[in-house]
Amino acid sequence: MDAMLVEYDIRKNTLDFVKGGMVEDWVAVCRRFNDDVHRVRDVDDIETYTALYECFDEKDKKYYYLVKEGNSLFKIRRKNFLSNIGK
Repeated sequence: MDAMLVEYDIRKNTLDFVKGGMVEDWVAVCRRFNDDVHRVRDVDDIETYTALYECFDEKDKKYYYLVKEGNSLFKIRRKNFLSNIGK
């Protein structure tokens, strides 16, 4: 799964690509942020990217990534959703 660093304006709900940003492996991004990542919303206006995630570093600074979610990530999210029903 691929990820791209973006700037996200919460108030305007707009995304801008970071200059010099490169496509990164999503698993490597998650490891860099110690899995402190949260799904913000679906993305359908940018081709091939399916979701926007926010990541937090050790100082709780937010970074936003567009992610191309694959079937494996969808299955994991679905499994976690189903296991949390009724808790």
